[in-house]
Amino acid sequence: MPALAPVLARIDADLDAAVARLFDLLRIPSISTDPAHADDCQRAADWLVADLTTLGFRAEKRATPGHPMVVAHHDGAGPHLLFYGHYDVQPVDPIDLWSRDPFDPGVEDTARGRVIRARGAADDKGQLMTFVEAFRAWKATHGTLPCRITVFLEGEEESGSPSLIPFMQAHAGELTADLALICDTGLFEGRVPAITTMLRGLVGEEITLRGPDKDLHSGMYGGAAINPIRVLTRILGGLHDDTGRVTVPGFYEGVDELPDAIRAQWQGLGFDHARFLGDVGLSTPAGEVGRTPLEMIWSRPTAEINGIWGGYTGAGFKTVLPAEAHAKVSFRLVGDQNPDAIRTAFRSWVRAQLPPDCTADFAPHGASPASRMDISAPAFEAARAALTEEWGVPAAYVGSGGSIPIAGYFKSILGMDAMLIGFGRDDDQIHSPNEKYDMESFHKGIRSWARVLDRLAG
Repeated sequence: MPALAPVLARIDADLDAAVARLFDLLRIPSISTDPAHADDCQRAADWLVADLTTLGFRAEKRATPGHPMVVAHHDGAGPHLLFYGHYDVQPVDPIDLWSRDPFDPGVEDTARGRVIRARGAADDKGQLMTFVEAFRAWKATHGTLPCRITVFLEGEEESGSPSLIPFMQAHAGELTADLALICDTGLFEGRVPAITTMLRGLVGEEITLRGPDKDLHSGMYGGAAINPIRVLTRILGGLHDDTGRVTVPGFYEGVDELPDAIRAQWQGLGFDHARFLGDVGLSTPAGEVGRTPLEMIWSRPTAEINGIWGGYTGAGFKTVLPAEAHAKVSFRLVGDQNPDAIRTAFRSWVRAQLPPDCTADFAPHGASPASRMDISAPAFEAARAALTEEWGVPAAYVGSGGSIPIAGYFKSILGMDAMLIGFGRDDDQIHSPNEKYDMESFHKGIRSWARVLDRLAG
């Protein structure tokens, strides 16, 4: 703690300069999905290399078949920590819905406080700069960092990270550390500092059911010919039973019950599911009977029909029996569920229900397992204590209904656990016009990382 106090004071005194540095990075339109911005992704990587070099890191821009990686190392005693973030951003369309140029950042006063407004402010440039600024304050105060640190930043997160796995495999020895720290998450309900310890996996499937060899006149063939839409809707209508459980055989293999201590902690968060659903015009939880809403979205697997189509859907009316019917189905996975086994079981389940004259084809759309962190490791309680000290609210272990594949890759490729800590809020509009990052999140985020570093360095 004696080493920490002057670091925190330095962060407070340097906040305006930290915001100015963030603005410099935010002005670079590093949109990874748009080939027209390939040079901008290079510029963003160069900017980060230069900035980390000023802090004493051995920083390099590493080429990939796509956008470059940034890898930087700083020697030190104690544990070896790897910090991950991404410098690429989402496209800005529709541009007319922005209140300002998305790459001309500014600080704005709102009803909920001061915010930084720009594309990338929260996802992920503002978040990654919270730990860079914590490094800067440590270095300025003590001339060094409290432990050995590696920084790993990618430029393709918003475009599916096609270069990530090959790069990690090729540089596994260099990137492996005692613990990975990921900054791409947020506060619980905008107020509780959180460490995300559960991430759901994902399996996507597209189904095409075929019947007759052409669309048929329903007056001539109705009743005698099979209708693929009727078959598909009957099958998908049976995807859940009356209690909300998924009916695919073997679906729940690898799904564990939530530990009592975590369940109690989640209950203590006071999650207002009525408001959560009310914000989107709903009122009643629709998942598994007997599960709390937080369990449903954080620790239970799901099967969802994301789209369904077939036949004539244009203006007016056309009385046909369609030759084909289509649907997109996704599964969110938890625990030790095997994505490949889920895909195989679903396809077998569908095919077993096909009547004569119907066939099914499937197209895969990605697969990733769930991630669970070992919170019995002392580092997790140390980080939780650090966040509690900074925010004045007991920090919580939380789950995530979404998927952040990088956390799983750290485990499967590099064999190390990841700790996900971020300071975003639900209203940051991260993929939408008018993205913002609260000034409080940026300031206290920097202070939080300084405290986490102090605790983890021992």
